[in-house]
Amino acid sequence: MDYKKYGKEYYLPPEPCYDWVKKDCVDHAPTWCSVDLRDGNQALIIPMSLEEKIRYFKTLVQVGFKEIEVGFPAASETEYEFCRRLIEDNLIPDDVTIQVLMQARPHIIRKTFEAIKGAKRAIVHVYNSTSVAQREQVFKKSKEEVKQIAVDGAKMLKDLAHESNADLTFEYSPESFTGTEPEYALEVCNAVIDVWEPTPDHKVIINCPVTVEMSMPHVYACQIEYMNKHLNRRDSVVLSLHPHNDRGTGIADTELGLLAGADRVEGTLFGNGERTGNIDLITVAMNMYVLGIDPKLDFSNLPEIRAVYEDVTRMKVYDREPYSGDLVFAAFSGSHQDAIAKGFAHHKKHPEHWNVPYLLIDPADIGRKYERDVIRINSQSGKSGIGFVLQQYYGYDLPKQFRQEFGYYIKDISDHRHAELMPHEIKDIFDHDFNNLKSPLFVSDYHFIRNNNEYHAYLNVTFKDQQYDITGKGNGRLDAVANALRHFLKIDYDIEDYSEHALSIGSTSKACAYIQMTDEDGEHRFGVGVDDDIILASIYALVSAINRYYREGKGEK
Repeated sequence: MDYKKYGKEYYLPPEPCYDWVKKDCVDHAPTWCSVDLRDGNQALIIPMSLEEKIRYFKTLVQVGFKEIEVGFPAASETEYEFCRRLIEDNLIPDDVTIQVLMQARPHIIRKTFEAIKGAKRAIVHVYNSTSVAQREQVFKKSKEEVKQIAVDGAKMLKDLAHESNADLTFEYSPESFTGTEPEYALEVCNAVIDVWEPTPDHKVIINCPVTVEMSMPHVYACQIEYMNKHLNRRDSVVLSLHPHNDRGTGIADTELGLLAGADRVEGTLFGNGERTGNIDLITVAMNMYVLGIDPKLDFSNLPEIRAVYEDVTRMKVYDREPYSGDLVFAAFSGSHQDAIAKGFAHHKKHPEHWNVPYLLIDPADIGRKYERDVIRINSQSGKSGIGFVLQQYYGYDLPKQFRQEFGYYIKDISDHRHAELMPHEIKDIFDHDFNNLKSPLFVSDYHFIRNNNEYHAYLNVTFKDQQYDITGKGNGRLDAVANALRHFLKIDYDIEDYSEHALSIGSTSKACAYIQMTDEDGEHRFGVGVDDDIILASIYALVSAINRYYREGKGEK
């Protein structure tokens, strides 16, 4: 790897531009423009069909985009037909403006204006490349010649706009802005602005694309601040960003660019785009959301948006993609699960402000499900996370020591399977190995007689497929049952702990009881009982603990 062949191919502004450093956050959302149907579609192995484009356009409208770049109509027949279909079938809502892209070349500009004929409103976006590398290697033109291409394109847009009945907004991009000297990029943009003569009531858009990321994000912020300070008719210009992600810092480019004075952001959902992609508008918007800023975009059903995206683009969202990925809220670590479980408990008492450890955002805000997305169980998980699953989704509030025992029990199963356990699998194990166990012992009927402060229990039991009628007495119902079973089974045990609660999920009337039984060797085991009747639930819990005693090979009759 020969690092010596690389160097700085970017340019700092000719003056210090660091006012953006003094800000810690933006205070409002920018204007958003989705370029999924252009940049995103262009980057696909199999471009979207006409019907897929329409489906995706409708999704973007539902999210709340008011500006949507619908394509490069002069590039292909599908692109052209899509633009015509939107207009002729009246698919563009009154509050949405379509945007079309074109190079500053006469025949392309004319074809583009044909494509938007009949539109009520449109952004006509023209560009040409201004970077040093493109001027010297591709076009072999001087600065003046490249600037003239931009000026000529701007004049043609203005002339054709006079012939159109549509409400048109002009946009210009010095492509490869990040490889262009900032003072030269400014010169070209100002020349275009002078042609268009915008006013505060009819602004133009100057877009500064990070066509290729060539620097650390703060350099882009300085470049944007320089443009922000020196663009002609600044009150009549919308300063726009269009970052790509070649260095993996496109989100930072965008956020710092907004601090530096930009008004607008172009990007795609899930960061789709050529090479490493455009910036992910979901991430930028949700980053604002978690700072208490309304992003003006609706991602409350992000899984459904993702499903549409994956269907029409044939792309897959990475598991760790911020906000959108399958695992971005998942906690496998025991200590993380413990903190999250305690954080949820705290949040229930203080719901006015979200501050749950390890979770930047409430997953429910973007349509994610706690059951599948937050606490994930494998061999790395802890007792709190496993207990959380049973409590959150099935209503079982395990006693502290039982929670620990069951946690190790599940971890061991996951470890041997070398697999994650889904919540329903954990519930199946809980039911099969701890809850309402009926073999080899089962209590089929019971009744009590109270004599002063003493209870007499009369039980009909099945043990190893044989039925018996047994009796016992004690200072309470459960104590009487326990004594009857001790005498009958000829085993010595103590009830060390007992607790009960109503099941809050999955039933409106069932009671749940937990019993910790300690045998003659000092070993303890838990049993769980569930029934409409709390007395029977208590008996089932004791019987479950005894059955676990026998299942482990202990006890003889």
